[in-house]
Amino acid sequence: MFITLSNIGDVVLTLPVLDALKADFPKSPITVICGERAKGIFLGDPSISKVIVYDKHWKLRRKIQLFFDLIKENFDLVVDLKDSFLGFVLKAKSKNISFKKIPKKIKHMRERHLYFAGYKAGSLPAKNSLYLSPGDEENVIKLLKEGGINTEDKFIVISAGARSHTKRWAKEKFAELVLRLKEEFGVNIVLVGDKEDAAVNRYIDESLKGRSLDLSAKTNLKELAGILKKASLVISNDSATMHIASYFDKPVIAIFGITDDNKYGPWSKQSIVVKKDIVCRPCKKAQCKLGNLNCLRMVKVEDVLNAAGEVLTGRKREGTDDFTKRENFHRILIVRTDRIGDLLLSTPVIKAVRERYPRAFIAVMVSPYAKDIVEGNPYLDEVILYDKEGKHRNWLRSIRFARNLEKKGFDLAIILHPANRVHILTFLAGITKRVGYDRKLGFLLTDRIPHIKERGEKHELEYNLDLLKYLKIEIRDKKLFMPIKKESEEWAKDFLKQEGIKADDKLLAINPAASCPSKVWPFERFAEVADRLSQKYGFKILLVCGSKDLLIAESVMKNMHSSVISLAGKTSVSQLASLLKRCNLFISNDSGPVHIASGVGTPVISIFGRKQKGLSPKRWGPLGLKDKALHKDAGCIECLAHNCQKQFACLKAISVDDVVSCADSILK
Repeated sequence: MFITLSNIGDVVLTLPVLDALKADFPKSPITVICGERAKGIFLGDPSISKVIVYDKHWKLRRKIQLFFDLIKENFDLVVDLKDSFLGFVLKAKSKNISFKKIPKKIKHMRERHLYFAGYKAGSLPAKNSLYLSPGDEENVIKLLKEGGINTEDKFIVISAGARSHTKRWAKEKFAELVLRLKEEFGVNIVLVGDKEDAAVNRYIDESLKGRSLDLSAKTNLKELAGILKKASLVISNDSATMHIASYFDKPVIAIFGITDDNKYGPWSKQSIVVKKDIVCRPCKKAQCKLGNLNCLRMVKVEDVLNAAGEVLTGRKREGTDDFTKRENFHRILIVRTDRIGDLLLSTPVIKAVRERYPRAFIAVMVSPYAKDIVEGNPYLDEVILYDKEGKHRNWLRSIRFARNLEKKGFDLAIILHPANRVHILTFLAGITKRVGYDRKLGFLLTDRIPHIKERGEKHELEYNLDLLKYLKIEIRDKKLFMPIKKESEEWAKDFLKQEGIKADDKLLAINPAASCPSKVWPFERFAEVADRLSQKYGFKILLVCGSKDLLIAESVMKNMHSSVISLAGKTSVSQLASLLKRCNLFISNDSGPVHIASGVGTPVISIFGRKQKGLSPKRWGPLGLKDKALHKDAGCIECLAHNCQKQFACLKAISVDDVVSCADSILK
């Protein structure tokens, strides 16, 4: 007698045991006891003599009657994977040990069931416990053919349902996923599920405008198994569909939330679990204790699409395989707490880390004023704000911040800008591997590389990538990424409309401010440049800068003859990006907005002063194809920065004609 479980997925996990029993006792009649939902797995199987459907809600009298009926069977062997009272009290020549201790190293339920029954996972017979009759096979072919899919055609099965809402990935994401699968790989899509999944599958099918085959509530268990057996790939929530596909050793991509994938994940040879290892998962109970299901909500369409690409193309992403030979990190923190331009120059790092660890949880730690640079970045799972100048200014609050960081369980920190506090915080947070530069308490790091940025031998972007090279992470894309928020786009559209600016008007933006007086080109020259370019090219002028630079903005406007729209102190970083995106040219001192403009594809002229290699255009210049950096040597032996004794001669050496000529070369 074989006593199995109630839910379909749990029952499928026990089928390898039944396969082994059939192989060991090929001539012995087998009685199976299972729940109502799973009976379809066993009915019609010629190797099973009897299927008994057991309901735990039966009255005691009926349970006792079943017990006496089973006694009459005189079983030689009882294998009880449910640990039920029947397995405990029924007499048999041999029984599996009900209280057999399973080693901790055996985690997956399939392997635990096998060990419990006395079998090893490595030496199993052929799979024959999900029997498909010739009639089942014919029905499967008929269902596919009616949907325009021939037997030789490749198709992907999508299973968007699950018994519990805590296991269901959003239908909107499934809809976007199937649309992109169809566009990028040209594959057929088959939607499966029971009647409870019909509404979700209908929503997904509508996104494809009816170009999928929706089999919701149109198959029995055996026909579903037949569909899965013919599929090229199965993409599923944590559900019975995933386990049936795993039983047939089909390629499976499983989307996991609260459940422990080490215990209940897919088990086919080619399977990928897409998940987000936030600190609270997996949940010990089948519910989210926080009530937000962040572990499932944070799984992006891109994550699943990348996994599908690996399976369908037969190639793993470069740099993502061979985890046994290189360290594999699951929770990664990228740290950059300085200015907005510096952070934007670090965005290629974020993408490269994501490509190397496509299924890791990746967070970035930044200052509050720089958050718009990374919020909405598709390669990130979380943005953590550290407010050194405000909320976390005193050390007690910083220590609390470190403790909260520790709870997040990061196993790798990549620190792109050396700072005493950052090194202390990541050390106190107990992050296993902390990689950065040997400067400013660098001894607190586990891995250090020399800090030579002050030499200015290459661009800041390249210095950032040096840490990735140390970690043997390949860099394939060095483009900056500035997220464009929908609300900022709407704001920019409304603002320009209110100012009477039409879609075909030419826009020139100027930024006459900077973080240090030694970077500020004379305001009257900004005014003259704007006037001349407005007259020459018909530009409408936008003036942008921060709220602390209002006096500079007013000085520029007073010296201008052309009309100018001032946004001084009126935009967020995100709104500034949306405005700059609409401009034909941006002229600025060396500052963060220079890199924002480059990030959104607007040509830039960046004006530099100071004769210091670490502050030169070579290290901090704009990176766009048409971008220009203007810098002149005033003959200073030593740069005194904001204490300059020559009235910033290096800046004054750059004339209005120089800037206009530079603009001409870009605009011609």
